Amino acid sequence: MRERFDDIVAAFVGLPGVTPPIAAGPRRFGSDAVRVNGSVFCMISSGERFVVKLPAQRVDELIAASTGEPFRAGRKSPMRQWLVVTDTAPGIWEALAQEAYEFTAGERG
Repeated sequence: MRERFDDIVAAFVGLPGVTPPIAAGPRRFGSDAVRVNGSVFCMISSGERFVVKLPAQRVDELIAASTGEPFRAGRKSPMRQWLVVTDTAPGIWEALAQEAYEFTAGERG
């Protein structure tokens, strides 16, 4: 799991505005996250699950397609724009990370 995430981090680190996870400090939301322009677009949760930020409608589509499940970050209700990717097919993490990067970069740009 961690190695697959590390490969994604390596693939995105050279892109405009991208910063890798913060290596030091307390574990909290986003501490194991890749950011674009300061906003998290993908991460490994404290439960070691791959999570991406996408438009709420896209998250709903992916949940309906059994690609993922809602992300809750310690809350009772799910965070609408966040998906835990449960599909382990080759390339799915990378494709969803790319979607998340484009979505998140576009939110501020």
